[in-house]
Amino acid sequence: MVRNDLRNIAIIAHVDHGKTTLVDEMLKQGGAFRENQNVAERVMDSNDLERERGITILAKNTSVCYNGIKINIIDTPGHADFGGEVERVLNMVDGVLLLVDAAEGPMPQTRFVLSKALEMGHKIIIVVNKIDRPDARLDEIGDEVLELLLELDANDEQLESPILFCSGRAGTASLSQYEEGEDLTPLFDTIVNYIEPPQGDENAPLQMLISSIDYNEYVGRIGIGRIERGTARVGQAITVGDYHESRKPYNAKLVTLMQIQELKRVPVETATVGDIVWVSGIENITIGDTVCENGAFEPLPFTKISEPTVEMTFSVNDSPLAGRDGKFVTSRQLRDRLFKELLKDVSLRVSETDSTDSFLVAGRGEMHLSILIENMRREGYELAVSTPRVLFRDDHGKKMEPIERLVIDVPEESVGSVMEKMGTRKAELQSMHPQGSRMRLEFLIPARGLFGYKSEFLTDTKGEGIMSSVFEGYEPYKGDIPRRSVGSLVSFETGDSVTYGLYNAQERGNLFIGAGVPVYEGMVVGQSPKGEDIVVNVCKRKHLTNTRASGSDDALRLVPPINLSLEDCLEFLADDELLEVTPKNLRIRQRILSNTQRAKNRAKVI
Repeated sequence: MVRNDLRNIAIIAHVDHGKTTLVDEMLKQGGAFRENQNVAERVMDSNDLERERGITILAKNTSVCYNGIKINIIDTPGHADFGGEVERVLNMVDGVLLLVDAAEGPMPQTRFVLSKALEMGHKIIIVVNKIDRPDARLDEIGDEVLELLLELDANDEQLESPILFCSGRAGTASLSQYEEGEDLTPLFDTIVNYIEPPQGDENAPLQMLISSIDYNEYVGRIGIGRIERGTARVGQAITVGDYHESRKPYNAKLVTLMQIQELKRVPVETATVGDIVWVSGIENITIGDTVCENGAFEPLPFTKISEPTVEMTFSVNDSPLAGRDGKFVTSRQLRDRLFKELLKDVSLRVSETDSTDSFLVAGRGEMHLSILIENMRREGYELAVSTPRVLFRDDHGKKMEPIERLVIDVPEESVGSVMEKMGTRKAELQSMHPQGSRMRLEFLIPARGLFGYKSEFLTDTKGEGIMSSVFEGYEPYKGDIPRRSVGSLVSFETGDSVTYGLYNAQERGNLFIGAGVPVYEGMVVGQSPKGEDIVVNVCKRKHLTNTRASGSDDALRLVPPINLSLEDCLEFLADDELLEVTPKNLRIRQRILSNTQRAKNRAKVI
């Protein structure tokens, strides 16, 4: 059976190259909305965090109808830390749209997701997006993509992939860079004519691989996958198991069956070869499981997801201000929430430690873990997290560390300061070439060399630099890298910060807090330009006396404090500090709160 009425595609690209905006226009021109309907921008970025940050975090499905053919579209994340989302959904499609920015060209994440698609033998449609940018390089982009395909060992057919020139915002596509398109018809035609329709035996026993998981409080876990062969029916008896036989196959029943229609899930009675479906009623279903008809269990192999490279310790918040903001504060609640996250995030690892109050959480990068922390704090969790650490490997007695491929795009005058910082962080320059008035540099750098660099980079490039990285592989340990050059200003006592105390403290460095903020002994209230920690008393009040002098009672002027975001806090953290995360506050603190105890410990080391 060949499903000529169906095409399954994924859209892959580097972060911020315009995938979600293009999907918006495909939905509009595919008739998904009424003419007078008020549609939000980037309609596929459905959760608050995605809207706030302007990035896609979770892979999401939609579909459009074109000339009677249903096109299932999967919008994937572009950030390298969420690559696990991309790797698994590629199992559900027969081809990919590779989006490339008309000015930036192929970037690290483009290389990563494209290599995965090529390994699976998928057909590629190259879409050069944002052709209306004033700095677009339309003549060069095609050659750069071809070079990338050659580097990644694409086969002859993949090297002949069609190229389209699009403006996702304007909703136009053209087969030539010299002609402006009117709508997305050329893109739809290319998808229908070039991407293979799904095929299989609809009369054979049912076989379906679960590539993604959703959760609903009413029906429990929902498996999402593509039917490889056979027909699925509501109420059908099935067998569920996995390819690696990590657990014994068990019997279940398909309680509900749904398909995506534009932006809605629609219940259906049956689905057949090539359909992407949502199934519920299977209690312990997980990513990588195969659903088969009873008596005909044949598991399908599942793509191995790349291992995590960064680890953090999540522990119960035990600071003096613990329990004031959070709804969930106990170790049992923290443990349940972390293990629940494992059900839908395949690239995350959670392991128990010797202490019942802390857990080791490993992910693909700082961004991956910070999104988890941000989601937890919004749900009402309170916790303390440690500084991120890279996961080393032991290869026949040799210490190996993860290496990232880093691409930096900066104005020419900033190249010197970037090169200097890269040198101290043990980076190796791979290539360097000009692009107009800017310079593109490519480095191989240890993953730990990137910790805490982003804020420095933005300062060095006056906010004009663009940096992005993707995991490259493991190499022998490169030696020590200095973590940070600044120290912390640490609170001397517990109480509320007052203007007089802050005024004296701000001479020592930059403050993170203003007046009237609850502080405790050992809490970090600012950063010191010196490389060592300094204890300051921000609760100190002015002693009142009878004497008055002109000038002594002038209003004390405070420098506005630095407001640190979650990522900024994680970058700033030193090894002897923790970040206290609550729904309303982010506080950096010393691991040992007592100033006296810390001084004794330092004396012992000396």
